[in-house]
Amino acid sequence: MSAHDIRSAKRPEPDQPMLDVANYVVDYQIESAEAYDTARYMLLDSLATAMLAMKFPECVKHLGPVVPGATLPGGARVPGTSHELDPVQAAFAIGTQIRWLDFNDTWLAAEWGHPSDNLGAILAVADYLSRQAEREGGRPLSVRDVLTYAIKAHEIQGCYALRNSFNRVGQDHVILVRLASTAVATAMLGGTKEQITTAVSHSWIDNGALRSYRHAPNTGPRKSWAAGDACRRAVTHAINAVYRGVVGYPSALSAKTWGYYDVAFKGNAFQFERPFGSYVMENVLFKLSYPAEFHAQTAVECAMQLHGAVAGRIDQINKVAIETQEAGARIIDKTGPLANYADRDHCIQYMVAVPLIFGRLTADDYNDEVAADPRIDALRERMVVSQNPQFTKDYYDPDKRYIGNSVQVFFKDGTSTEKVSIDFPIGHRKRRAEGIPVLLAKFEAALRGHLPAHRVKAILEATADPARLDGMPIQQFLGFFTL
Repeated sequence: MSAHDIRSAKRPEPDQPMLDVANYVVDYQIESAEAYDTARYMLLDSLATAMLAMKFPECVKHLGPVVPGATLPGGARVPGTSHELDPVQAAFAIGTQIRWLDFNDTWLAAEWGHPSDNLGAILAVADYLSRQAEREGGRPLSVRDVLTYAIKAHEIQGCYALRNSFNRVGQDHVILVRLASTAVATAMLGGTKEQITTAVSHSWIDNGALRSYRHAPNTGPRKSWAAGDACRRAVTHAINAVYRGVVGYPSALSAKTWGYYDVAFKGNAFQFERPFGSYVMENVLFKLSYPAEFHAQTAVECAMQLHGAVAGRIDQINKVAIETQEAGARIIDKTGPLANYADRDHCIQYMVAVPLIFGRLTADDYNDEVAADPRIDALRERMVVSQNPQFTKDYYDPDKRYIGNSVQVFFKDGTSTEKVSIDFPIGHRKRRAEGIPVLLAKFEAALRGHLPAHRVKAILEATADPARLDGMPIQQFLGFFTL
């Protein structure tokens, strides 16, 4: 970090973490075929979650201009809609679509989060720039270009999350979405390393959003648009740095008293496990079968396996024992009344109860109509959640990144089910061969549920050939999703 006398007005050299981000975004060449293959699937998965979210009016109401009539013909489009917006508001809308159902990719470490949230900023800026280039005879960005920026955004967010826990200082993980999106959006706009560093400094000066909206007793739907808000802010910083030449703040992190470290991070500098590369995209976790907070994904799989043995005996259950990792126990172990959708999809007991009773867990199962079934809360009251030290150890192991859970059901007559334990869910890197067909089925079903048949056909044809998809101008690809 910069060593700087608080009394001196002399501006120091930029903090090293900000320089490292700028150097990586501009200079690093992605050479990993696995990273590009995974990024391609990530793009499809994220657009699938966006299309699925269009069934929910509470999401759709956020997707238009910030005020009625504030559209930008020829601007950035919002997939699955007819909206054309400035790239700042489009970044909010797309980020909100992708995150709304808690069904996009995930990264778990000291901090957790959803790196594909960054597509809100990346797709908005890419469509805006490419449509402009198309009008003016320039070169549009290709899908391959977008995948490159996505790999880098994943890497920035994920590498910061490996050793730096923002949740332990009360801040939401979308602070890292804002950081990564700011860096790549500035580069997309043609920003230099100096301009990227400037934009990133503004991102840190924003500080972080509180996690209040993710936790009892204040859990609410802001958690579903928080990433969109981070994307919106990121594009603003990028535009300010490139188009308006705003001044940067070189010791935004390390300045004594006034910098981020002292104000928000208990005086600690950031720590890093590895240099930036393509590790995060290669190891990212997909949510494929269930729209559930990721720390509970394997718990849901366990419950699904037990459904047949317990569905006819729900009223005879004495106890349900759930073992999870420390992070899961800390953030989704939730008792008492659940007020809304957002409360339920961050409650491990609810996410286990529904599959035990019904043999399913869909986005609709978090709605009030399903939650009104008295068997769910009655079963939740009989659940005991505890931390399994081995699950916690494997969770933090960089060579594993497991997300283990176990579920066992005990009946009043003294009998019990087997204890079902699963170390890593179907979306894990170790289950890619099993998971990709499920991802593609999720993608096709989501398209057919929202888009006209001729558009679905065109999209499936384009995405079936990786080389064709990579070479396609991004505005042409996103045009398939426009209504």
